[in-house]
Amino acid sequence: MLGFRLSRDGTRIVFHRAPSPLTADTPLGEIWIMDANGANARALTHNAIEESGAELSPDNRQVLFLAESNDRLEPYYNSNLFVAPVDGGPVRLMLPDFKYAVDQAAWAPDGQSIYAIVNMGVHSEVFRIDARSGRNAQLTDGKHYIPPGWNIVGPAGTMVMQFDEPTRFGDVYTMSLREKSAPTRVTDTYDRLERDFILPRQEKFEWVSNDGTAIEGVLFYPLEFDPARKYPVVVQMHGGPFESDKFGAGAGLVMNYFPVLTAKGYLVLRPNYRGSTGYGNEFFRDVIGHYFKNMPFDIISGVDALIQRGIADPDRLVLMGWSAGGHLTNKLISMTSRFKAAASGASVANWTSLYGQTDTRMNRTVWFGGTPWQQNAPISAYWDSSPLKDVARVTTPTLLLAGENDARVPKEQAIEMFRALRSNAVPTRLWIAPREPHQWGELRHLLFKANIELEWFEKYAMGRTYVWEK
Repeated sequence: MLGFRLSRDGTRIVFHRAPSPLTADTPLGEIWIMDANGANARALTHNAIEESGAELSPDNRQVLFLAESNDRLEPYYNSNLFVAPVDGGPVRLMLPDFKYAVDQAAWAPDGQSIYAIVNMGVHSEVFRIDARSGRNAQLTDGKHYIPPGWNIVGPAGTMVMQFDEPTRFGDVYTMSLREKSAPTRVTDTYDRLERDFILPRQEKFEWVSNDGTAIEGVLFYPLEFDPARKYPVVVQMHGGPFESDKFGAGAGLVMNYFPVLTAKGYLVLRPNYRGSTGYGNEFFRDVIGHYFKNMPFDIISGVDALIQRGIADPDRLVLMGWSAGGHLTNKLISMTSRFKAAASGASVANWTSLYGQTDTRMNRTVWFGGTPWQQNAPISAYWDSSPLKDVARVTTPTLLLAGENDARVPKEQAIEMFRALRSNAVPTRLWIAPREPHQWGELRHLLFKANIELEWFEKYAMGRTYVWEK
């Protein structure tokens, strides 16, 4: 069982059931329903997609759920909202022409509407959706991210949620379901940030990639920013790639420590490159068949846009990324020598060997058009997108980081990349953190990560000595 929800009247349970808890088996799961005493359990869906967030309507006649699918229940699309009748019948896609991605959803107490948290690229917002027609309306608009945990409570319906904002990283807000209601902040936990610290200014930064596609990201300014100066740039690339960077802090305080970088005088660009969520299915599915076709150029054109704006120093550019962001780091350093330093974490070197090492293969099968061990395997697709293929071109000093117990991108990938770089006399170091999975969690390792990366950037991009924080 991967998750469950009790009906409002307490008589039924809807739950997600898969053959095993293994990540590779989650797409084989289905939505099930049963009486609250465990009797009369039966599957409600029968398809090849992974569902999540199932919830019974107030009258127990319908179930809403989310899936990264289209109206034909095919995989690898922006997350969308579906409704299925409990007594059988076709599953209905509620937002067939929606540009954005639905992250969370819940029924209104009267069952006439569904409320959702929608990923709109660099921000997420509350939407109301008519349960019959699918007509939708955006109810909030701001520089914020609404993380998991949003909910509708009480008989009249009150939304409770966090807003992760540029100067408040998670205060709680409430919002009535009544027409023209606005969010009300009910905690002041993060007021002290503005009072006790100087925080970097955040803004949406937009540019056009090499093929004319509009790209955006979040730009963090150095403290005491002077528009007449040219600043060093750190490009931080998110994982996934089916994610998107947003206003606020997100994972940035822990893994990417942007307040420290901006305090040291760096511009920090967090781009939502091709393959990111919240920009429509064409943008999201760009990785299929040619994983790195456009991603690297989205990054390079973003850096060029900062240089053309007159605020970025072209001789002090740095790359860093984790997971898919690390994959992209490894690819970019094989394409250009413009970046003076790079830090690549939990990243791929060889897509073919990774396929047999990782705990999940479902997305990679879609990206590359099959498995590397099937008849007429698309081996060239795997190898052509592997950073190792062009590693002989790399000159950028590159720091590699991996978790000892990472099942998603095992440490062997970093070892392959490290051995290749070292054999080619590229300045490189490899650090493997004991016990760590794909996302590091031990504070000592997170502090080490920040220190070793900052030392690398300061040495190779800035020509300065870095004093470690303790």
